[in-house]
Amino acid sequence: MLSFTLRRAASAIGTLLLSSLLVFLAVQALPGDVATQILGKDATPDAVAALRGTLGLDQPAYERYLDWIKGALHGDFGTSLVSGKEVGGEVASYLGNSALIALITVLFAVTGSLVLGVLAGLYRDRWPDHLISTVSLVGMSVPEFVVATVLVLCFSVALPWFPAVVLYGPEASVGQLLPAVWLPALSLAVVMAAYIVRMTRTSVIDVMAGEYVTTARLKGLSTWRVVTRHALPSALLPTLHVVALNIAWLAGGVAVVENVFNYPGIGKLMLSSVQNRDLPVIQAIALISAVIYVVCNLAADLGAMALNPRLRTRGRTR
Repeated sequence: MLSFTLRRAASAIGTLLLSSLLVFLAVQALPGDVATQILGKDATPDAVAALRGTLGLDQPAYERYLDWIKGALHGDFGTSLVSGKEVGGEVASYLGNSALIALITVLFAVTGSLVLGVLAGLYRDRWPDHLISTVSLVGMSVPEFVVATVLVLCFSVALPWFPAVVLYGPEASVGQLLPAVWLPALSLAVVMAAYIVRMTRTSVIDVMAGEYVTTARLKGLSTWRVVTRHALPSALLPTLHVVALNIAWLAGGVAVVENVFNYPGIGKLMLSSVQNRDLPVIQAIALISAVIYVVCNLAADLGAMALNPRLRTRGRTR
């Protein structure tokens, strides 16, 4: 177990380093000149050259990358070209607001989808399975911004239960944002849960057809005990990676939903930074998204190892 954990951690670190390099190169490859955009088209060549020197853009690319990655390791992502604030502090305030949506989304989506997936698998080809499968198929087919728009029409216009947009900035407290969190979280949960339901259903059907489940039933164990103690742990193994990928997807999916609701989260900051060509902020957000993706996959691998002891000895039996 320790050897596997160390190998996966080393692989995760290598993936993050490669991701940081790709993020830096992609941002540097964007067309246009940052200094010219900041000063305007009427700026003199001397003023542009002076600003490029201040921003360090006159240095070789590899030096700029090393300086950026060294600062990122210490939480220093540089200074925003638009607001003039420290990128780390600015991103942290927006990221905290997005984390509130993500936490509620994960709690509802993962819990609800696992329950629905197990029910669909246990009642295969019966009305609960048909109903759950149809709803999940619709959730997979409809983009999150369409779901968000429908929820606004239903619960903000027809039934004014929740606010349609957020009027607070990134410094808003949890109490101020909480009334406006539910519709964005529900929009993401509908799309996210659909994939987990489908995978859980398939896993439960495969596991319930296994010989050890049949043996447990022949011993007289109740269906509830067979499912919870024998079938469910094995059925969760392939579902863990789907859950991890969907949690990582929140880093990108939340950007669209946040703009629909004008929510002051990391997605809204990312789109505004792209429009304003705020390169330090774009690099920081992209790197944080890569960290979230790698950490979620690492957690899924370790969770699968904990649920299935046979994986711990796979490497030693080869």
